[in-house]
Amino acid sequence: MKFFIDTANVQDIKKAYKIGVLSGVTTNPSLVAKEGVKFEDRIEEILQLVPDVESVSAEVTPDAVSAEEMIEQANELIKINNNDKNITIKLPMTLAGLEACRYLAHKGVKTNVTLIFTVNQALLAARAGATYVSPFLGRLDDISEDGVQLVSKVAELFRTHSLDTQIIAASVRHPDHVTRVAMAGAHIATVPFSVIEQISKHPLTDQGLDKFAADWQKSVK
Repeated sequence: MKFFIDTANVQDIKKAYKIGVLSGVTTNPSLVAKEGVKFEDRIEEILQLVPDVESVSAEVTPDAVSAEEMIEQANELIKINNNDKNITIKLPMTLAGLEACRYLAHKGVKTNVTLIFTVNQALLAARAGATYVSPFLGRLDDISEDGVQLVSKVAELFRTHSLDTQIIAASVRHPDHVTRVAMAGAHIATVPFSVIEQISKHPLTDQGLDKFAADWQKSVK
């Protein structure tokens, strides 16, 4: 399973990229709004920061309701950074979003259909040609449903029907989510940098390092 980082914060992206675990970046208008910058400017900055990742998701804005409006925005986003091939157009799971997805897929543009909450939604998106689908774990957990089970079912469905669409486990909130979606068959987990930090740590690792340091000090005296 690959790791994407779910943020528009430049410093967090730099840190994740530096340690060598980053395969992509996902953003949305809400994440960019937190940074207080123009959406297109931040997408261009991210593309320049991580030139060799497979995907940087740039989402159409909520006021793009029709397929034509989404496609118009997508065409502008694609122009950022000289038609960078790493850019992925993020589309909502609506009928209009699926129409836009099909159009862009035929043009060879990578797409990420987001806000997936059912297996059927994932199937529709895959059949529309989505490069990625993004089931949201945490939001399902919030209403007492099992988000990881959704990932497992979508993965089984895609295997059964030999669908190439990749599953991005989104709304990942803690290390157990990461472990479970990896075992459930997600191709990618998109996570905040705080979760990357958490999964890198263990108390026994810290204790072991402390003991090694103490023993080393004894040996050099």
